Amino acid sequence: MKIVVDAMGGDHAPGAIVEGAMMAAREYGVQIILTGLSRLINAELSKYSDWKEHQVVVVHAEDVIEMHESPSKVLRSKKKSSIKIGLELVKSGQASAFVSAGNTGAVLAFATFTLRPLKGVDRPAIAIQLPTLKGHSILLDAGANVDCKSSQLFQFGIMGHSFAKYIHGKIAPGVGLLS
Repeated sequence: MKIVVDAMGGDHAPGAIVEGAMMAAREYGVQIILTGLSRLINAELSKYSDWKEHQVVVVHAEDVIEMHESPSKVLRSKKKSSIKIGLELVKSGQASAFVSAGNTGAVLAFATFTLRPLKGVDRPAIAIQLPTLKGHSILLDAGANVDCKSSQLFQFGIMGHSFAKYIHGKIAPGVGLLS
């Protein structure tokens, strides 16, 4: 599996991000594609003698999105960002997933316009997995939307159902509303 990681997102990037990516590559055998300022990423990768052995690849992105920046502003002005380029790699089939510890609003905005939501889904939602006595539960929306219509809550249920079915292999996942 190929996973794109936004190397410029989050605290202490790219150092902490590269460290985590190397841990994932070593432990799970996944191929990691790091997007961001290649000069900085390569400097961090040079600390790991086995990074090429673990198929870690760097894709240059010249724009960096800061945590304080507005999603609507970065959609217009940072089309060569590590987030946008990473999502384009997923859209084109060159990777299976995208991970970022960066600006959540920017990730959701770029994902909405780059990947497009499921048919009939108005807006994205953040999903988290919560441990239960029987495995895991999926919780949507975990913080992205302040005010939701009942139709959007229904759509979150559809997305959570699909996630539980296709990612966790549950045959008939239940859906509930927590308020």
